[in-house]
Amino acid sequence: MAYKPSPAQPPSALLRQVRPLRLLLNQAERLEHLQRLLESQLQPAAREHCHVASWRDGTLLLVVTDGHWATRLRYQQKRLLAALQAMEAFGNLRRMLYKVQPPLVPAKRGGHAAELSISAAESLRDTAEGITDPKLRAALERLAAHARNKP
Repeated sequence: MAYKPSPAQPPSALLRQVRPLRLLLNQAERLEHLQRLLESQLQPAAREHCHVASWRDGTLLLVVTDGHWATRLRYQQKRLLAALQAMEAFGNLRRMLYKVQPPLVPAKRGGHAAELSISAAESLRDTAEGITDPKLRAALERLAAHARNKP
């Protein structure tokens, strides 16, 4: 008995037809709408540092990039709370919570290495010749080798 896969469907059709995916899409669209409303009340500088995480039972949970922005938002909390409560979507808003979560930054690889001039490399080689400690001498020669392939 061979497995016969179901015919391929476009992703938009799957999102609309499959119930768990439809619920997830609706929740994502709702959070996106709430984010736009929140950004309309935030200072322009704070918009990229504050995101809606959840909205349940009158509590709005905001994810903030660092403690500095969380503190600034706490100072503005009364004004922000009143402005959001005036909107229909946040009609039963009672409190706002802040969670600090730094943005995910990919690890930097292959960073910019310092340039070693030819004269600096010659100076390192000359110094290495006068060193009796074999480990220190080898280390200086390795450093000097970084400039060999440069014109």
